[in-house]
Amino acid sequence: IRYLLVNATTRRDANNSIVGVVGVAQDVTEAFKHDRAVAAMANELRQLVDTANAPIFGIDVQGNVNEWNNKTAEITGFPNGEAMGKH
Repeated sequence: IRYLLVNATTRRDANNSIVGVVGVAQDVTEAFKHDRAVAAMANELRQLVDTANAPIFGIDVQGNVNEWNNKTAEITGFPNGEAMGKH
């Protein structure tokens, strides 16, 4: 299977009547495959963090929680949705 990015526009004469179509196609198969591979890897890493046997949490530069895995929720008693974004 190949993936193509296709752009087309009408071609018009002096009276603005449509006389044809001009199109360009670009093969984006490799970029598509790369994007899928990156998404799969990101998903695997997300699952690894979420299901780790150790508490994993993150704090952004403003001091707000931006990561809170299942083990952290279990230990602290605060579910992910309650902890995220808190200072």
